[in-house]
Amino acid sequence: MTFDEYQKQAITTELMERGKDVSANDPAMVAKVLGLVGEAGEVAEKFKKIVRDKKGVISDEEKTEIAKELGDVLWYLSAISDYLEVNLEEVAKTNLNKLFDRRERGKARGSGDNR
Repeated sequence: MTFDEYQKQAITTELMERGKDVSANDPAMVAKVLGLVGEAGEVAEKFKKIVRDKKGVISDEEKTEIAKELGDVLWYLSAISDYLEVNLEEVAKTNLNKLFDRRERGKARGSGDNR
């Protein structure tokens, strides 16, 4: 499955009705952004508990549960991209190009998107 195929299928599970012109304060868009942050937080929370309670040892069951949360992160990322009329496949390619360019220029470490 490609990112494009995922994006097309995933958005069919959308529950909220989006406005005609999507804006940053459209309730459906806000819900997607908050959902993305919430799901990313759930991934972080699972890791925190593994570090705190299990000395960093990740069980197969925990990997499965983290993978489920990562799937939710992917859904929200895909939905936001769809709302913005941005192709998820292109988002992935652009990100890889940015990362490869940084590596080639010796700028992989540091901060800021435009380093």
